[in-house]
Amino acid sequence: MAAHDNWFRTVRSDALPPGRRQVVAVAGVEVALFNVGGNLLAIEDVCTHDGAPLADGEVEGEVITCARHGARFSLRTGEVLAPPAYEPLPCYEVRVVDGWIEVREAG
Repeated sequence: MAAHDNWFRTVRSDALPPGRRQVVAVAGVEVALFNVGGNLLAIEDVCTHDGAPLADGEVEGEVITCARHGARFSLRTGEVLAPPAYEPLPCYEVRVVDGWIEVREAG
């Protein structure tokens, strides 16, 4: 995966149509990419409650529910919307360049 100015090329944009998700590695971190109604959103793929992966959780609009204990998070802001989690998720900037989805490294 190539990086340029802290942006990491991940997958082709046509590989992530609306309603789909995919986990990619960005600078050694598992990041879950979501296409929600044409909006590309990216969060760290780990529940802040107990470290479970989030990408397999149920998505309703821009909200994801952790499959393990039901914590809910905003895919857009990382904000916790329902316990048992209390710490927000790291979110990542996303862009499309030349047909590729790129995610910016946090930090």
